[in-house]
Amino acid sequence: MINTVLNLSRGQKSGIFLWLDMMLVPLAFQAAWALHTNGPALQGEAHLWAYMLLMTVTAGVLSAQLGLARTQLKDYSGTAVIRSAVLATALSALFGLLAVIDGIALHPGILIIFGLVYFVLYFGLRHLLLWVVTQIYRRSSAVTRIAIYGAGQSGVQLARELRGRAHLMAYAFLDDNAMLRGMNLDGLPVYAGIHAKRVAERYKIDRVIMAMPTLSESKQALIARRLEAMGLEVLTLPYFAQLIGGEEIMGKLVPTNPANLLTREPLDEAMTAGLRAYKGASVLISGAGGSIGLELCRQVVSCAPRKMVLFELSELALYTAQTEIAALAETAGIEIVPVLGSVADQVLVARVLAAHGVDIVLHAAAYKHVPLVETNARAGVANNVLGTAVLAREARDAGVKRFVLVSSDKAVRPGNLMGASKRMAELILQDLAERSNQTIFSIVRFGNVLGSSGSVVPLFQDQIARGGPVTLTDERVTRFFMTIQEASRLVLLAGSFAAGGEVFVLDMGKPVRIGDLARRLIKVAGYSVRDAENPDGDIEIVTTGLRPGEKLHEELSLRKGMQTTAHPKIIRVREDHLSEIEVASGLRDLRDAIEAGSDEGVIEVVARMVREYAPQSLPGDAPQIRIARARKITETPAE
Repeated sequence: MINTVLNLSRGQKSGIFLWLDMMLVPLAFQAAWALHTNGPALQGEAHLWAYMLLMTVTAGVLSAQLGLARTQLKDYSGTAVIRSAVLATALSALFGLLAVIDGIALHPGILIIFGLVYFVLYFGLRHLLLWVVTQIYRRSSAVTRIAIYGAGQSGVQLARELRGRAHLMAYAFLDDNAMLRGMNLDGLPVYAGIHAKRVAERYKIDRVIMAMPTLSESKQALIARRLEAMGLEVLTLPYFAQLIGGEEIMGKLVPTNPANLLTREPLDEAMTAGLRAYKGASVLISGAGGSIGLELCRQVVSCAPRKMVLFELSELALYTAQTEIAALAETAGIEIVPVLGSVADQVLVARVLAAHGVDIVLHAAAYKHVPLVETNARAGVANNVLGTAVLAREARDAGVKRFVLVSSDKAVRPGNLMGASKRMAELILQDLAERSNQTIFSIVRFGNVLGSSGSVVPLFQDQIARGGPVTLTDERVTRFFMTIQEASRLVLLAGSFAAGGEVFVLDMGKPVRIGDLARRLIKVAGYSVRDAENPDGDIEIVTTGLRPGEKLHEELSLRKGMQTTAHPKIIRVREDHLSEIEVASGLRDLRDAIEAGSDEGVIEVVARMVREYAPQSLPGDAPQIRIARARKITETPAE
């Protein structure tokens, strides 16, 4: 029966409503006659029965003309109620007119009661049917029950469009605006966001749609994670969907979980070893306001540390991170300490490590945007290399137990200065690990993460939201991808079972063609690609050419001989490293070049220390650079 009701076509439903509108005429007149005469129901008045038959047909015609038979049950409000009152009044007046024409003395009270009874029966029957259908929908697995998070313009527009979809039913709004709580918007009640679980249980909600396009991504992500923890599917409504007005917006919904864009199995198992290593510890996260750093903070909170020190150079990023993490840590009694400053500030770093008794350092602070570091060599290398050297050495001197460097696949055979600076940071840590008796130094290397600041996914989404075009550097470009959540969890795991000096590589799966990713994002947003095969498509893809220092394909390791670890997605690799003298000499020369303000000198030192790196161009083409470039050309790449 439930499936029969759900599978009724729009025409079949309209036919049922039309038949009910007609059958109410004799029922209403019988009730009106009995109420007015206080006697038995109408029986032998043949002429009245003839009128009633005519009025029944007329009711069907008027209902169709007024559009009542086509009005869905959940839309029966406002103007639809007024139209049903007009129908009842018209039928009553027409009945009286026929009686006058035929010379029948029909008391006006009967006509008035007939109109009122018809309207009451019509109104009550529609609401009874709505209740019955709602109960059917609540009990059917074929219907998706929805709550809309955001009771603004976008949310109301979305609620109206949902009414046109038989297998989707919106039950309530969720909103954090205290002024809206308890209100009823477009037929749906508004509840506080904090009561989401109660609303989900009451209405058996399956899915929540985030209709707050102007809310920051970090706050939307925080709300989405809380809802997903309740077992709800969460979709988000892009800002562009609000602007297009007349177009349907259901097709613009995208999943909040970026893992849906990848063809890899998600990381579902619990973080057991990580919990033991970080529980009760004082943990410092550098770059805490960045994409990776902030996600590391979120996941460290779940490990129940004693204290978390959020170290960040950007005031705004630190404020945002502190606000979010403090809210997460409040119930667990974790102390949150925000520290504003640079990891290259030796005095500040030493004071922070000592004052807060730091046990574990997760070093995620880095300048990572390839073109920016390429054109700002001195600043980029100073932060990525000298900052790492200062933080690592001070951590060793302070007796920190574990130090984990978050590195990049761009450090492997680097084709740009950013990658070379990350490889130089790795070399510094490898050298310290050789001579450290107390601090366990380790390196975790992985590729791109979906949704991180400056990554292609937010860029493509912004370009799609503006109507295109989507820009690709080269159709052949491939990159390794994983989600921020998975990468951060594996970083914590790898750091927890490191013994010292290891370079861990995360299993990134197969490389993804950036062109395919762009097309997938366009499709997910509800658009089509405009190209030679589809000239009427929505979004065009434009190729701009490789940027300085950009490679077609990235690697995760320089050499063969990878070893498995306690986790199947974490691999240990063997990497060559420099001697203590070479590292000390390189750092000394690098500091001199930075103090001299020489970008060329900085690049020269990096190329000398990172043997696989050869800058594409450099004024004067220093001899050391030419040697490095020749070495790169003559050496056979590792497979």
